[in-house]
Amino acid sequence: MSDSNKAKPCCEGSGCCGNPAPTTAANDEQRDQVREGYARIAAAGSWSALQQPAAGSACCTPSSGGGCCGPTSFTPEELAHAIGYSAAELAVAPEGANMGLSCGNPTAIASLKTGEIVLDLGAGGGFDCFIAGAKVGATGRVIGVDMTPEMIMKARRNVSTYTAQTGFSNVEFRLGEIENLPVADASVDVVISNCVLNLSPDKERVWREIARVLKPGGRVAVSDLSLLRPLPEALRTDLEALVGCVAGAVSVSEMRGLAESAGLVSIELRPKPEYVDALTDWNDPLYQRIMQALPAGTRPSTFVVSLDVTARKN
Repeated sequence: MSDSNKAKPCCEGSGCCGNPAPTTAANDEQRDQVREGYARIAAAGSWSALQQPAAGSACCTPSSGGGCCGPTSFTPEELAHAIGYSAAELAVAPEGANMGLSCGNPTAIASLKTGEIVLDLGAGGGFDCFIAGAKVGATGRVIGVDMTPEMIMKARRNVSTYTAQTGFSNVEFRLGEIENLPVADASVDVVISNCVLNLSPDKERVWREIARVLKPGGRVAVSDLSLLRPLPEALRTDLEALVGCVAGAVSVSEMRGLAESAGLVSIELRPKPEYVDALTDWNDPLYQRIMQALPAGTRPSTFVVSLDVTARKN
């Protein structure tokens, strides 16, 4: 084997692992748009706070940098309760870690065990990381990866509060892109993600990275949005719908295909249509805009569904 083909050593810190993800101008532009949107959410404190218009301004315009999945008529805590988080789980997360960006509870479908190593893709303010940390305990470890510096800073500020509440020092956060995870090969028991994979312009690469970092027998637990039928062109090119996890969604069958192509097995997909209906009924501004772009007689849930995905690595 030539030197150029030898596997490169993988880091445990904030650097890159494996070969760099291929880049294109379009992919870079999409990442920049998503990064900017989530920087605004981090500054605002939550998606719902970001959507509160200033006096005399229009609400939820494409330039407002909206985020994934959060109603203005409900608090982040009320949304979390509605999608399956228990009061005990919410009590673990430091104030401000939950920014109303969830579309499911991957820590629940992952059935986490004491001592496991967990990786959270798109950790945001650390909400699911802190919940996972309490479940894996002092002998476990949780790594949160996010590409937005403002989110990483917010999450790291929350660590001391989490440690004071739980007594655990088992959660860390790394700056990086989910297409090129700063995590060693075969080092993780469980990969979780919550309404994030849709934000990537290279989902195939993300799933390969998931398979790379998982130990043999490791498993995946992802909550995300998926398509039941193709979106109208106006939505597929809408910036807010992109940052809101809708425009970048793939079909349910494509989601399965991505996991399969990465070599994962025991793939299970569980649709949860009630989530999108709830956001529509709660008059979430993004979903109201989606309604306006859809054919008459249809609803967002005709096209988009929340999906729990579980899988395993041989």
